[in-house]
Amino acid sequence: MPLSRFAAEAFGVVTICLVAILVLLGLMCIAYSFYFRSRIHSQGLVQLKYFSGPWIIRITFILFSIWWGIGEIIRLTLLRSTFHLKWPDTVCKCYIVSNMGFAEPCLFLTLVFLLRAPLQNLETGIMSRKWNVKTSGYILLYCLPMFVLQLFVILVGPQLDKNKGFGKMLPHYFSSAVVASGENDTTLCTYPLLSTILHGLFAIILTSYLFWLGSRILKLVINKGLQKRVYTLLFSVSCFLPLRVLFLGLSVLSGPEHVMFEALVFLAFLALVCCVGLCMCTLVYRPVADCLALGNLQDLEARRLNDDHNDTVSLIANQSYLEDNVEDNARSSPGRYSDASTKRGSISFRTLEKGVTSTGTFVELSLFSPSRSATPPGSPPLLGWPMRSPTQVIGP
Repeated sequence: MPLSRFAAEAFGVVTICLVAILVLLGLMCIAYSFYFRSRIHSQGLVQLKYFSGPWIIRITFILFSIWWGIGEIIRLTLLRSTFHLKWPDTVCKCYIVSNMGFAEPCLFLTLVFLLRAPLQNLETGIMSRKWNVKTSGYILLYCLPMFVLQLFVILVGPQLDKNKGFGKMLPHYFSSAVVASGENDTTLCTYPLLSTILHGLFAIILTSYLFWLGSRILKLVINKGLQKRVYTLLFSVSCFLPLRVLFLGLSVLSGPEHVMFEALVFLAFLALVCCVGLCMCTLVYRPVADCLALGNLQDLEARRLNDDHNDTVSLIANQSYLEDNVEDNARSSPGRYSDASTKRGSISFRTLEKGVTSTGTFVELSLFSPSRSATPPGSPPLLGWPMRSPTQVIGP
């Protein structure tokens, strides 16, 4: 079925909207990470510094996601038809090398290093200042073979079709990234089957390693919430990444001017968007949100301890003030206050109620006394807070 202009624009608009949502989510996670680091440095949350260790690699993961999303927008025919642009064949070739040879491999390699970080030693792992720099170098180094192979397919593959030999036996869709359209003499981007095969081999190796890595992590995790996150990561990569490779491989069965081609390419794009979104929320947003919540709990605990300390200081000050008053009153009327009732740490005094002349309510403030229940022999029973009514208290 030929591709109508409405269908092409619909796929293009939905793609741009999804990329915009992914970019906004990534920018929010970056701002969240910077806010988390500022909280750690400003409030001295040393215990949470471990969780802020891979902050550069987390931001790198988001930047690779944004890079990949921008490449998907450049591939669309919607921009060229809207702005009347005639892009050369080099744009489609650069798209294949940039996205399938660099952005996507770096994206999943960053995911692997973030998932592998808790298994490393603290001294040489994410607590080390050089860990982020070393990890960035390893990501670029491990991505280099994929980048070179995709570059070889794009640059050398079309030349094989022109020569007599093995390359002549291959159909053009094995190495061609561009197809000329008869309408308005425009070029349409396609996915070479050799590039998709290389991408599939990379996905197999990556998924196998992630399963092995996930099994090691699940043996160490005792929290059910963390186990769910590990399962989410394994599910997203092991399901969505093979689906993307499958849809891209099936796209060679129809031409880029047909609806089937655009539908398969859009499904491949949607699979990777879902995978990247889940990984971003699981590896970047959720750890930072949990640490910030833990930091808020620590703030509340510190405030509670501070309030308890202030209450204790206030009670000690009140104790000293009451002891001085009792001693002054004891000098003026020695028969009313005995030595036992002015014992340090236990203060007893009488409060008079309206309409009560001979009976009163005894109130005891026992502060840091080793024997709070002990009362002098022959003295009336001393009552603690709250004060009872005079009818419930037997007078002295």
